[in-house]
Amino acid sequence: MLQAIAKVFSTFGPAIFVPVVIFIVALAAGVKTKSAVSAALSAGVGLTGFNMVVGAFTPVISPVINQMVKSAGVNLRILDIGWQSTSIVGYSSQMGLLYFGIAIVLQLFIFFIKWTDVFMVGDLWNNYTYMVWGSILYVITKNVWLSLGLMVTQTLYTTLFSEMMEKRYSTYYHYPNCALVSPHNLEGLPFAILMNYLLNKLHLYKVKLDPKSLKEKFGIIGEPMFLGVFVGLLIGVIGNIHSLGTLDAWGQILKVAITTSAVMVVYPKIAGIFAGAFAPLTQAFNQKAKNSSKKLRQWYLGVNPAVSYGESATLITGILCIPLLLGIAFVLPGNQTLPMVDLITLPSMCIVFATVTNGNVLKSLISAIIWFTLGLLMCTAVAPYYTIVAKGVGVSIPATAVMICSYVILAKPFSGMLFFAFLSKNPVIITAVVIVYFVATYIFKKHKIQFHEFMEKQALIE
Repeated sequence: MLQAIAKVFSTFGPAIFVPVVIFIVALAAGVKTKSAVSAALSAGVGLTGFNMVVGAFTPVISPVINQMVKSAGVNLRILDIGWQSTSIVGYSSQMGLLYFGIAIVLQLFIFFIKWTDVFMVGDLWNNYTYMVWGSILYVITKNVWLSLGLMVTQTLYTTLFSEMMEKRYSTYYHYPNCALVSPHNLEGLPFAILMNYLLNKLHLYKVKLDPKSLKEKFGIIGEPMFLGVFVGLLIGVIGNIHSLGTLDAWGQILKVAITTSAVMVVYPKIAGIFAGAFAPLTQAFNQKAKNSSKKLRQWYLGVNPAVSYGESATLITGILCIPLLLGIAFVLPGNQTLPMVDLITLPSMCIVFATVTNGNVLKSLISAIIWFTLGLLMCTAVAPYYTIVAKGVGVSIPATAVMICSYVILAKPFSGMLFFAFLSKNPVIITAVVIVYFVATYIFKKHKIQFHEFMEKQALIE
């Protein structure tokens, strides 16, 4: 049954599932059928558009990334073969499929009892991240309850982080009542908040490197179209540094520049279509609030990180992280991980940093590269376990690698710490991890309004 449910969802995907959720919610909110259908279609078209843009961008920039890796001439033992391998592990293992069903029930339960105001099941696909970590732990320990405990704990922490960022995310990306819920994109949030606070204390907020300020300062040159060209040229030149005298190199460089520019220009237009899906809902809720004497519940729909990937500051930060992270991977003591296939996903991993800093590229870049560097060491520690699990479900290992990983899923300092806490089988450590969650949740809920105001103040500080 669980395999059938997973197959149905993987077959239809977010572009079908999210519109269905929006249609049902719209009708329940009193939106007319015609408007509800229009809202649902807008969401489906928007999500499809996002995926089409990312799908077109990936084959253009991936060869440049591969050339960067080859030109460095460094052989590391752990090869990043992409997040696709982890999704196979998550949806192929018995432990993963077991938690897929449990996760749906858990996420619906905590939403309907109002433990959280984020509708997590809006992005069911990314539950595979929990499923991967739980599957790894099960293969090592053969303990079902320990594995389930890890996945439930990771889910609860992700729910907390999503609620912490919901207002800032919704405001920054202009998606009314939407929240990021994917664990591999959210787990760096506490670090991002702390870093933004410290960097503000160092007055780095005065360095206006967000797209809006650049446009005001440099006019047309500061627009996303031109920023995309500049960033694309930079990455293209770095990737072809040893062959700049050839025609082929400049053909690739210019293609990367134009494609990056196209992503930055097209993405906001698709974002406008996607955001339009929530206009009827917002109007309906506002009308109900006016007509009701009771305070209506405000809730947020979990959305896929693809809806934020191409936002100017997010994309610029992620692309600039690519050569920086590669350089660090080659010289970092103790690191054995070679980021490769997942480097194209770095913009999505920068969502929390762009959100928290309100698109300040300098602050986002500093915070992201520190967190990603810690991720290299975590990935190095987890890869031996992951390789065993991946082999068990038939994932092939390239001849050039001793071990494999997915940087976007396993290079996660916080998720990794939770994993090793449960791997220790130490009841004191595991209990402490769970207690920290409940204490943090209690403090957050008690001061939720003040916390969101603090995040807004730190993001918009001048």
